[in-house]
Amino acid sequence: MLAGIEGGAVVVALCPNDRVRQDAEPIATMYRTLGTASAEQVVTRALTELAITMAGLASRVRAHDLGDMARQLRRLQRMSENLGMVSLGLIADDVRVCLDRSDVTAFAAVWARLLRVAERSLASDRDLLGQTR
Repeated sequence: MLAGIEGGAVVVALCPNDRVRQDAEPIATMYRTLGTASAEQVVTRALTELAITMAGLASRVRAHDLGDMARQLRRLQRMSENLGMVSLGLIADDVRVCLDRSDVTAFAAVWARLLRVAERSLASDRDLLGQTR
């Protein structure tokens, strides 16, 4: 979408549309194994922990405190995979790679993508959980 032309330069407004991939099997397995009530508690606790981890990471990025962030990103990746949040886990690993390579530009872009996908993943999983009741 062209936003405007100024001084011969074309300004393009990008509208990212990340596809969020999820695998329902890990949560379905929990429900089959633990039963509905216990599985809801486990999944709710895990989603809450994932949201807290994302909030903590976001706070550290805003404060430019990236020490120990790689470990937290690995944790986020494992948590995401355990809940079937495929895209979130993959992007968390991509952010970690950018951090390890000290690529500030790539880090900023992939971090923004992680935030978008995390928001959509958490919203859709909470909606899904609400439908199981």
